[in-house]
Amino acid sequence: MGRPPDAGRRERTLARATDYVLAHGLAGLSLRPLAAALDTSPRMLLYDFGSKQELVAAVLAEARRRGAARLACGPASPVSRPASQAASPAQRLRGIWVWMSAPERAPFVRLFFEVHADLLAHPENYPDQAGAVTDWFETLGALFADVTTGPDDTATPTLVMAVVRGLLFDLTTTGDRERIGAALERFAELLSNSSTSGA
Repeated sequence: MGRPPDAGRRERTLARATDYVLAHGLAGLSLRPLAAALDTSPRMLLYDFGSKQELVAAVLAEARRRGAARLACGPASPVSRPASQAASPAQRLRGIWVWMSAPERAPFVRLFFEVHADLLAHPENYPDQAGAVTDWFETLGALFADVTTGPDDTATPTLVMAVVRGLLFDLTTTGDRERIGAALERFAELLSNSSTSGA
């Protein structure tokens, strides 16, 4: 029996592979140029991850983890302080939008939409893509705790993420920040009204 993969090396490779995919996308990704960029070999990538599909799945999971962690804990994060300290759900929603639509997060946004376009054509390649939605439930549930119906409410984070992602797709496609910002404001008003009516 061969030696098991080195966990530390795998973690370092995964971090660098995620950086690479965020910068270059998944379209046409092959192991040889990826390995060259990471100063390793295709054989070592397969040794550490088992297959290209498993490597891609690990990269996507790491990209989602980074996004959720930065949203929750980043220095400019709208959720880096207790929700009670934010004036309203609308302000928290605006904070999420400003953070997620910032130009420096465009690689993550493009990767997300690239993956979901490919998912429609090749669902067999993405066995764990439910995580692309559910991984955000805890962060958004905590952020909008005063709007949810309780700790088991998944409808509210689903709705918030659906609206934000829909507007991000619009922004990525059209670049029309003014119109999209007005739509975000309309949803922010509805969210705040929901909080007030539930009080």
